[in-house]
Order: sequence, then structure tokens, then C-alpha cells
Amino acid sequence: MHNYQLAGLTALMLMLSSVSWSADYAKGKQAYDSADYETALTEWQPLADEGNANSQFGLGLLYGNGFGVALNDDEALKWYRLAAEQGHAEAQCNLGIMYANGWGVPMSDADAFTWYMLAAEQGVTAAQISIAKMYESGFGIELDKVQAHMWFNIAAELGDINATDKRESLARGMSGEQISEADRLSINWLESHQNMLAKD
Repeated sequence: MHNYQLAGLTALMLMLSSVSWSADYAKGKQAYDSADYETALTEWQPLADEGNANSQFGLGLLYGNGFGVALNDDEALKWYRLAAEQGHAEAQCNLGIMYANGWGVPMSDADAFTWYMLAAEQGVTAAQISIAKMYESGFGIELDKVQAHMWFNIAAELGDINATDKRESLARGMSGEQISEADRLSINWLESHQNMLAKD
């Protein structure tokens, strides 16, 4: 009797694992990039269900934009959060955007800042720009032009094409001492994140 149970369990495990073997994140990404969202969903769903952060982020993109599925902030939030909690930087940034805009969640500058900062520390320039803007305006956080300038500096160094103009605009209202301090802070940050500068 135990042998039958073991055989049944083995067959079940093989059937379940064949789902993950047949699903392919890269194939889903290629489909997504080609606007074949149905295939992307088919490839990513089983992987996301198994905890694959990239596929969870992909489902967040599909539901958050209504690509191949009905636009659904609750589903987008669910998948972004699952990926973000595993450290997926882009998911963290998108979660910040959802909190900043109140999409699927109550609007919360504090939660937006928290998720943006996690993504910013991983080199997501969109999150770094969002952090800088929050510091620059004092919107949802204490106004701090030095921190704003620092994050614009970092985003510029990491290749954001708009960060330089934003930094220069901000600098017109700052003292030389403030700019020097922002430069020092950004240099320190970049030195401790050398791996990000090596990215293509």
C-alpha cells in the first residue's frame, strides 16, 4: 500500500514539476517585449506561482498596465509586492509608484518613500529621481536640498538622461557649501556601489 502511495506521490510531483519545466521566463519576456501578452502570461504565471520574482514582476506589469488582461491594481499590487519582498528592485520602484498615486492602496508618501529608497539603493534611477524630487519639494518628507542634489547626482552618474538638468536647476538655489556636501555624499555612495557603475 505504501508503494502505491509513493508511486502516486511521485507521479504528482512529476506532473507539478513539468509545469515549471515547461514555463520559461525568457520566453515570456521575449513575448512581452513583442506585445504578445497572452504568451507572456502563460509563461510567467506558473513561475510566479512558484515564487519566481522576475515572473511575479512581469505579472505586475501585465495587470498594472492592462496588457493582455483586465487592468487590475489589486493584482498588480499583489505581484509587485511578492517580487519586491524578495528584493526585486524594479518591483520595489513600481510599488513606490502605486503608493505615491494611491493605485490599489491608500495613497501614502511614507510607504512610497520606503519602497523608492529600497529600489534607489539597488540602482534604479527612476526611484532615485523620485527620492530626489521628494527631498527637493519637501513632499511627504522633510525638505532637504542636499539629499535631493545627491540623488540627482547619483542618477546622473548611473546614466539617467534627465538627472543632470534637474540637478543643475536645483543647484541654482543652493549654496556652494550645500553643493559640496551633496557631491561628497554622492561620491561616497557611488564608491560603495561600484558594481552599479560597471553596468552597461
